[in-house]
Amino acid sequence: MAGYILEITYIISVLLFMMGLKKLGHPQTAQKGNMQAAIGMGLAIVATLAFYTNSEGEGLGNFAWIAGGILIGTVVGWLSAKKIAMTEMPQMVSLFNGMGGACSALIGLLEFGPAIDSDVLIFAVVLGSLVVGTITFSGSMIAFAKLNGNLNKDIRLPYYNILNTIFMITIAGLVACLLLHNITDAVTWIYILFAISFVYGILFVIPIGGADMPVVISLLNSLSGIAAALAGFIYGNQVMIIGGILVGASGTILTIAMCEGMNRTLVSVVFGAFGAGGSTAVAEGDGSQGVVKETSASDTAVMMNYSKSVVMVPGYGLAVAQAQHIMSELQQLLEANGVDVKYAIHPVAGRMPGHMNVLLAEANVDYDLLVEMDDINPKFPTTDVVLIVGANDVVNPAANTDPSSPIYGMPILEVSQAAKIIIVKRSMATGYAGIQNELFFDDKTSMLFGDAKKVITDLVAEIKAM
Repeated sequence: MAGYILEITYIISVLLFMMGLKKLGHPQTAQKGNMQAAIGMGLAIVATLAFYTNSEGEGLGNFAWIAGGILIGTVVGWLSAKKIAMTEMPQMVSLFNGMGGACSALIGLLEFGPAIDSDVLIFAVVLGSLVVGTITFSGSMIAFAKLNGNLNKDIRLPYYNILNTIFMITIAGLVACLLLHNITDAVTWIYILFAISFVYGILFVIPIGGADMPVVISLLNSLSGIAAALAGFIYGNQVMIIGGILVGASGTILTIAMCEGMNRTLVSVVFGAFGAGGSTAVAEGDGSQGVVKETSASDTAVMMNYSKSVVMVPGYGLAVAQAQHIMSELQQLLEANGVDVKYAIHPVAGRMPGHMNVLLAEANVDYDLLVEMDDINPKFPTTDVVLIVGANDVVNPAANTDPSSPIYGMPILEVSQAAKIIIVKRSMATGYAGIQNELFFDDKTSMLFGDAKKVITDLVAEIKAM
């Protein structure tokens, strides 16, 4: 009877996972979807503790240790999620990916002993869980360090692609030898496999530049799902298998979408180290690329307030300044004065997929005002003013005009077609791709220098005073 209850509960949990995943595709239902998926996982955990029995009819033991782990994990996860700043959300996603990979790697390390002499398929799954989980863990920790600013220096080893390929071939060859039992002292070699996989995870992520981080996070998310599914196969746990497959599949689809949004292949992201250039600044009007025009909050407020249409382009700088709420207030003021306002969303703006959508949803911006790149681009020729706040590479015309540029061919927001362009930035520093933005020197562009939150607050005050 207990087995039937467990299976039925697992089915309910999987249905909740699928319903939650579907709702995560829209910001208006994402919170409810996240809650449904969490309830599904909670049901699966409780049912496993209460009703699981092995082939000998024995249930789980060590409930005190299990309860302690659940309690610690719940407290840490709850406090982290409550206190995390929006600018640090990509780091948290990377950390969660890494923890999922670490769990799968530990399962592989714990279960390889009994699996050595068992069915070759089971042994293959154990090794897969160990390898994929380890790569996900070490790679995610490097991604976390890069996003968190702990690893600012660009690192690119000589003959990096050759070195990476050697590691990949070594891992594949060692797994094949272990499966064919062509290695004596297999236990030692499994630990060597773990070490090589750990190093490969580091080498895999460490040279990848910041502009590719949304793709890397999506890829690591996919790998964490695959690792969880493999761990599920080890224990014959349907929830782990299906949950891992859902995460792996959705992560893969998102990774492909991110690559398409940058007009890049996954191979070029993994092996190209795109965006690894440093940040440089160009002084105003130094003549290197043209003359930079500066404007004031007062002039910008007048221009926006008496326009028919305004498009706001949010970027990572908006998240850094925590200016999403005041930007929403600016939008509401302009709408109250009869201005049509929209937000232009580039698929790779920010540091993780959907970063800008999440940021603006936090400020209760109506989702209907968020317009994706393909839909907003045809509207720029009839737009009076574009206000760019913290975005850089995703509006850089070099993607269309400069074949030598590392972002050449990447689809961008065609803001240069608007009548007037205002760019809010602290300085003339380059974006995450490490290249100068040609838009700064466009005749229709004016720079509004300063912290995004202060600048937009000044704009709000100016409009209120009119």
